[in-house]
Amino acid sequence: MPKGYWIARVDVRDTEGYKGYVAAAKPAFERFGAHFLARGGVHEAAEGTARARNVIIEFPSLAAARECYNSPEYQAAKAIRQRFADGEIVLVEGA
Repeated sequence: MPKGYWIARVDVRDTEGYKGYVAAAKPAFERFGAHFLARGGVHEAAEGTARARNVIIEFPSLAAARECYNSPEYQAAKAIRQRFADGEIVLVEGA
């Protein structure tokens, strides 16, 4: 079964507030077997508009990635994130 991924691109507006999102999201990530492949760090915009923070999270499957995103735990964390950051999250099935 192919793995599933979250690709998140984020501009954090309030670093202290964003820490609350990170803490709130952790239980959902643990529950659905998330493995962080990239979390922030140095990046280079080869095309298009870049965001300051780029995250790639691997899940056991696309279904697990979707279930994590839609879980009550993550939806509560998402509400915090949206107060302190702007961005996009795309769910992708691996090869």
